Amino acid sequence: MVRRLYDWTVSLAASRNALWALAIVAFLESSVFPIPPDILMIPMILAAPSRAFLIAGVALAASVLGGLLGYYIGYGLFETVGGPVLEFYGKEAYFDEFRARYNDWGAWAVLVAGVTPFPYKVITILSGATALSLPVFIAASILARGLRFFVVAGLLWKYGEPIRYFIERRLGLMFTIFVVLLIGGVLLARYL
Repeated sequence: MVRRLYDWTVSLAASRNALWALAIVAFLESSVFPIPPDILMIPMILAAPSRAFLIAGVALAASVLGGLLGYYIGYGLFETVGGPVLEFYGKEAYFDEFRARYNDWGAWAVLVAGVTPFPYKVITILSGATALSLPVFIAASILARGLRFFVVAGLLWKYGEPIRYFIERRLGLMFTIFVVLLIGGVLLARYL
């Protein structure tokens, strides 16, 4: 089923309404859809390199808006579903402690999920459930998703088809290594 969904998503890149399809996929991926918008972006940019940054901009805007939907899902459903479950098990105090810790580091969580292969939708929903500051969530989402989509667009614009394999197979690993080094550097500077 996921393979058919993947193939259908890739086929949208050749459609006349590819930008709209990208916007919808990027929006939904931020809260519920399992296929990342990169899958659609790559063939679109290879087909029209002069539109690379427009395509990245559409993916960024739609993804951040979709992230707000994920935030709302976490915020709204936590109060009606998550809270009562925690209360039933007597664990609401543990969640309050988790919420405080998450909100101390929430911007980093959004940044990590926004640029690495970790599912961004999980963090958008968790950010809403913990009531992470909305301006912090939005700023971190714009930074993370912008970095991810514009790096992909820039590489494809500059190198074209030869860089495609690297992006599809290795870019997630490179982003992950970058984020780990960045966070490690911040922690090192903070505690030294």
